[in-house]
Amino acid sequence: MQSVPILKFEEVTKTFAGESAVCALDRISFEIMPGEMVAVMGPSGSGKSTLLNLACGLDSASSGKILLEGTDLTSLNDDDRTRLRRDKIGMIFQTFNLLPTLTALENVSLPLRFQGTRQKESEVRAREMLEEVGLSERVLHLPDQMSGGERQRVAIARALVFNPTLLLADEPTGNLDSKNGEDILHILKTR
Repeated sequence: MQSVPILKFEEVTKTFAGESAVCALDRISFEIMPGEMVAVMGPSGSGKSTLLNLACGLDSASSGKILLEGTDLTSLNDDDRTRLRRDKIGMIFQTFNLLPTLTALENVSLPLRFQGTRQKESEVRAREMLEEVGLSERVLHLPDQMSGGERQRVAIARALVFNPTLLLADEPTGNLDSKNGEDILHILKTR
């Protein structure tokens, strides 16, 4: 039995309107199968972040289809795309996107809480994930009390805590030293 791609782009185009329209992606097609790890590389401004935003449903394609396990993201409304992200997609943003008034523990447990997991269980799982990324001593710290590398690891823990179907990462080790970068890549590869 052939498995369904986790993610599939079919002739996807994304154009940004404005004084002069910019075509960020032009008829992109690819598929990613379960268990595959794929890197998207290219110079600044080549559409990498646009591709990630489309893949997780944060943005809409101008044309084409984007399928997550066979579900067409391009046919879903905003609420349905949000539910799909909440339940199936872990995102590691280049800018972390941590909530500044929440501790590392609260930031990491947030996706579980949105899924309806009880607070105690959410916190246990968040603590385990923070320990896995080497931050067991920082669970009660706010983002502005942590280094860039520590904030990056909190963002990674938050993306992984609910075992997403699809993990999307925008330069996940960009703020980490080589040792922590290797450790995080190992964690990402074994998930």
